[in-house]
Amino acid sequence: MGSLMSERTSTRETTQVNRESRHASESGRSRALGLAVWLNATLCSSAWAASDVTPVQLSETAAPVQQMEEITVTGAQTGGNDALTVPAMRLDDDDWRRNRESTLGDALENLPGVHADTFGGGASRPVIRGQSGSRVPVLSNGSALMDASDVSPDHAVTVEPFLADGVEVLRGPDALRFGAAAATGVVNVLDQKIPEEVPPDGFVGDAELRGGAAYRENAAAARLSAGAGRWAVRLEGLRRTADDYRVPDWEYSRLDGSWARSTSSSAAVSWVGDDGYLGVAYSSTRSKYGLPGHDHAHHDCHPHGLHLHCGSHDHAEGHGHHEPSADLPGAHAEAPWVNLRSRRFDLRGAWYDPLPGLDVVRLAGGMTDYRHHEIDAGAIASTFRNRGYDARLEIEHAPLGGWEGVLGVESARSRFGSTGVESFLPEAVTTRTSLFAVEKYQLSNWEFAFGARQDWSSVRPTQGGSSSHYAATSLSASANWTVAPSYVLGLTLSRTQRAPNSQELHAQGVHLATNTYELGDPNLQKETTRQAELSFRKTEGDTRFQFSVYASQVNNYIYAQTLDRHDGFSLVQYAQADAEFHGVEGRVDHAFNRHFSAGVFGDMVRGRLTSGGGDLPRMPAARLGLRAKATIRSWSGDIELYRVLRQTHIAPHEEQTGGYTALNATISYDGRVGGHPYTVYLKGSNLLDSRAMNHASFLAHQAPLPGRQVIMGVRLALN
Repeated sequence: MGSLMSERTSTRETTQVNRESRHASESGRSRALGLAVWLNATLCSSAWAASDVTPVQLSETAAPVQQMEEITVTGAQTGGNDALTVPAMRLDDDDWRRNRESTLGDALENLPGVHADTFGGGASRPVIRGQSGSRVPVLSNGSALMDASDVSPDHAVTVEPFLADGVEVLRGPDALRFGAAAATGVVNVLDQKIPEEVPPDGFVGDAELRGGAAYRENAAAARLSAGAGRWAVRLEGLRRTADDYRVPDWEYSRLDGSWARSTSSSAAVSWVGDDGYLGVAYSSTRSKYGLPGHDHAHHDCHPHGLHLHCGSHDHAEGHGHHEPSADLPGAHAEAPWVNLRSRRFDLRGAWYDPLPGLDVVRLAGGMTDYRHHEIDAGAIASTFRNRGYDARLEIEHAPLGGWEGVLGVESARSRFGSTGVESFLPEAVTTRTSLFAVEKYQLSNWEFAFGARQDWSSVRPTQGGSSSHYAATSLSASANWTVAPSYVLGLTLSRTQRAPNSQELHAQGVHLATNTYELGDPNLQKETTRQAELSFRKTEGDTRFQFSVYASQVNNYIYAQTLDRHDGFSLVQYAQADAEFHGVEGRVDHAFNRHFSAGVFGDMVRGRLTSGGGDLPRMPAARLGLRAKATIRSWSGDIELYRVLRQTHIAPHEEQTGGYTALNATISYDGRVGGHPYTVYLKGSNLLDSRAMNHASFLAHQAPLPGRQVIMGVRLALN
């Protein structure tokens, strides 16, 4: 219930601000509107110019490193104590600004139980408790992104961390508002892309510049809101570049194909009334980034029954092993790259206290036109397209018999598939209709929450084949007992169902980004997950902590079963078997005084098939670390040292990855110029220059993590 209660407070505060803002100076607002128009034109022109950069212009330098920074763990306010209704995590304000990276997975990797399925410098998606893809929905203010990131780890998430205000990870009952991921978590990226209020002083904004020499990473971002009367506008823009990054103690000095270029811009307008708002935004994202680890030698690999055949059919037996000749694309050819374009319209609105018994009615929706080309040897090898919409309506009711909560309905439709010589995903239309409810009840020092969600979905191939229809029911309940002031013992039980997606049902072909030949199964059934989680946390005082232990059983778990493997290339077929997951995560922090604090953190997860199939692939390795933070007047700094252990629990045909030690540090200075606050910071990642292999990545051995990097930046707030 964390987001539910915080939203309620926010909307009431917003209404008050809206009423007060009409007394602001009209002339100030007019100047702000002019500044907003100039800012958007400047950012958009530089962004479109930057989008013309091609791989020919790249030099051999690098992209951002994964790192871990201090975080804030928050949840629902319980009307009198600080217990969490559901174990949840949130990064915002200074914590989010310290952790922002070029990709969402890298930005969140410091959260307990969260890792990243890194894929060079252009793509990275969160891995939560050992699971990723469609099991971990990524949303933008509650709306589906409608990109291609849940199909493959080489597909970028079309949300820009530098333009976001924070991220929350929801689990348990709260997660069922947005999907069936109560056991793993829903990643909801928070932004102010659509204004909900008129700025009291006529305008508000911020800007940030950062750069690093190690692989020529440069980023510039700006956001500005302005308003007059009942109208408010919002303009945002970003440009980011990075070259191939360096890998320490490796056979190559730099990772070919780890470069990235990205531009994003958006414009929005809102009507703001005394009792609500309604706004619309248009967003555009253009990205170009390399695909490391690509092996041209497997273009002609295909299945013969349950085995791979690589090469011509002139070979008598076996895999048909062969080496690429010098005049064919091979290991020394230029790495392929992605040219991505996404255009999106968003609609958001809220009506406060519309009728007796109703606190808020919220409306949100988005329409997306997404496309990316995968370009190999100068030609388009495959094109992925996704056109669709997502719409939701929520009603938050007043207390009824002691229960407070939200009811809602959601509808989504997408037309998604790939074409081209390296296409592996036939086009299909996926539709989904959902009903959901999340309720909370406070009883003395106990708090109870219950969530339910019903999804009806279908997947229909557009080029023939039978449609698949599913009805999935998901339930979650939690109880939190404040055993003593600020000490909370919690139990969360979840039973969720997930329908297979079009890739799992209909994939057919070579997927070179992950070095696999994929085979779908149209007869797959929905999977059912049952999870129990026990948590204990202290939320106030000089010493604070949070520990969670969980266990899950999954019936009909859908996974990519490796049938054969040749020279790093795998034949996989989507199959089902029962599986189980268990893990532990936690952190302890102590404030020694108002200037210095320190803590420890760590997490571990295991996943395996219960039918004797062994460990599941790409389970993140366990990690354990130390953090310290100091603040003296206008100066602040933090340092972090952690150890990622060797991963020895591996799936069949999978290789172990070694452990490594990473050191990260940040120092910053806060000041004011012209009445506006600013921050200058210096941020170092992997300062020990360790060679690091991320076991959660499809390219753990082909694409190690970046080496040492130091970035300098400055942020300025306009308010």
